[in-house]
Amino acid sequence: MKEKEFLEPFLVPPGKKVSLKKDYPPGFTADYITKADAKQRLQDGIQKLADYQEKLYAQDTYSLLIIFQALDAAGKDGTIKHVMSGLNPQGCDVSSFKAPSTEELDHDYLWRCFKKLPERGRIGIFNRSYYEEVLVARVHPEILDRQQLPPSAREGNIWKRRFEHINNFEKYLVENGIVVLKFYLNVSKEEQKKRFLERIDKPEKNWKFSAADVRERACWDKYMNAYEEVFEHTSTEWAPWHIIPADHKWFTRLAVAGVVYFALNRLNLAFPTLSDDRMQQLVEARKILEAEDE
Repeated sequence: MKEKEFLEPFLVPPGKKVSLKKDYPPGFTADYITKADAKQRLQDGIQKLADYQEKLYAQDTYSLLIIFQALDAAGKDGTIKHVMSGLNPQGCDVSSFKAPSTEELDHDYLWRCFKKLPERGRIGIFNRSYYEEVLVARVHPEILDRQQLPPSAREGNIWKRRFEHINNFEKYLVENGIVVLKFYLNVSKEEQKKRFLERIDKPEKNWKFSAADVRERACWDKYMNAYEEVFEHTSTEWAPWHIIPADHKWFTRLAVAGVVYFALNRLNLAFPTLSDDRMQQLVEARKILEAEDE
């Protein structure tokens, strides 16, 4: 399948006003794939991603930052686990961002994520990110009171300014060789309820459940509004958002893997071509090694 055809159902065009429910149905599964086929294609795709990762590391020019945002029980952890399972862990780092620490609150809101950016040749995965500062902080504005902001930072439309900060930050990253991929796993309210109940009913999943998840669920509409504004204002040509249907995990994982594949494919990755001097060093090294057997 061609890249444009594959990406079109998920991609948010810059400046587009989004209705998550109408424009990006959480239960969508493409008609060209079945669940059984998707699992096989995922395994094949993981091998291709592993090949790209090796070239990414060897070339040492680009890095890849993958950002996952979602409401609770949308499947972020499972998607990271299944899609990235075949990659070399030495070239891949996962960072989870929860409530900021005292040290982090003494810095600007991008600081803790900036520290975790991937080096050239590596893949960095953010399980939540600086986008929490225009999502959770917007739904719960009392969070801003703990950020020790100067009065000028609270005046006017703080969210509009933060959208601008984030766009400029991501443009800076892209212009310096960090490819930014942004995913929102779009789970329906009905499916989230089903997964919460499963966490309660199954002993092996009890540890995943938190009473805070239910409290946040009461803010569903506020989160939907906040996310839709985020997509409208921060899906850019250099770092667009991909809204991935999340009611069917098998399709979620395949869609994410496909987006990552096409992003790496666009980089025209290749193993480095060695200079004549370096090739001569290899010839000399071969002579030394072969002489050991004589």
